[in-house]
Amino acid sequence: MKTEIENKQKELKVKTSGSMASQKRLARQNESPKVSLKTVKDERGKSKSSANDKPSVRRGKRARKKTDSKIKPDASIKKASKKSKHVKVSEKEKIVVEAVQKYYFAQELKPYQAELIKMQRHLEMVGKKLVILFDGRDASGKGGTIRRITRYMNEKRYRVVALGKPSDDQKTELHIKRYIEQFPHAGEIVLFDRSWYNRALVEPVMGFCTKAQYKRFMKKVITYEQNFLEDAGKTILVKLYFSVTKEEQKRRFDRRKNDPLRQWKLSEVDLQAQELWDDFTQKKFTLLKKTHTKASPWWVIRSDNKHLARKETMKLILKSVRYKGRSRKLDFTTDPNIVIPGNKELKEMKKQRKKYGRIIT
Repeated sequence: MKTEIENKQKELKVKTSGSMASQKRLARQNESPKVSLKTVKDERGKSKSSANDKPSVRRGKRARKKTDSKIKPDASIKKASKKSKHVKVSEKEKIVVEAVQKYYFAQELKPYQAELIKMQRHLEMVGKKLVILFDGRDASGKGGTIRRITRYMNEKRYRVVALGKPSDDQKTELHIKRYIEQFPHAGEIVLFDRSWYNRALVEPVMGFCTKAQYKRFMKKVITYEQNFLEDAGKTILVKLYFSVTKEEQKRRFDRRKNDPLRQWKLSEVDLQAQELWDDFTQKKFTLLKKTHTKASPWWVIRSDNKHLARKETMKLILKSVRYKGRSRKLDFTTDPNIVIPGNKELKEMKKQRKKYGRIIT
């Protein structure tokens, strides 16, 4: 009995010791190993370096042969694609540059356009009339300048007059009569896009009037102007002749021909203007010689640069009228290379004829 009890006690001890050992093992496994930050960083560094470490490959002849064996695109196709990309970019750049330039020009004109509104209000208050004549070469920028001048004006107090061919009844009447019928009322501005001076420029060159009609007009036109200028000093007359070079005129005509949005501007006179250049020049010379007076002078506007011509024309008009509230900050001095008095232009034309045997401008 004693031996049996001892044997059982031994078996129990073995079992308990085994279970205790297994519990200790589980506890050790569950415990997180104590690792320093330094060791963790070192381990991470090793893992990264081991991942990035790649065996170095020598690019020898075999590697070159492999790359050479690849199919290369045709060189001409490559060049063409590059060229097309370049063209697209340059076109976009051109559009952007033109848009920025137009915006800048528009902003530069605004202070003078604001002054034109002040001038218009003053004329309305005092009851004066303003007549502005826009004559000159074809494609010289007359219409564009008129649009910029009237851009912000009160539409009720100005009119733009561009008369077409006279009717059969009008042909029997005094030439200037149909223009006088369009004259402004008190406090109004009228801008003539080509005036009664068509009889002195376009009509004789194109054969739209007889020599006798031309001579009669040139003889009496100054008298007509004096009559309505002496109307109690209520009418102000500004005569503008827009001058453009032959090369610039041709460039503008070509643009009209090629641009579907501008083709409507081409007229019968435009198509012959280059061929009849010298004839128009001679009529310009006679115009300045016979009709430039101190009371109603001509102002020649050099309009190869459209923007400068528009700005300087605005300055000239503002200087021609005394009005209240004129800005003291703005410069109203006209550029002598753009705005030229008629008598000075006449002298220059005489010099050219003497030096070259013909008039160039």
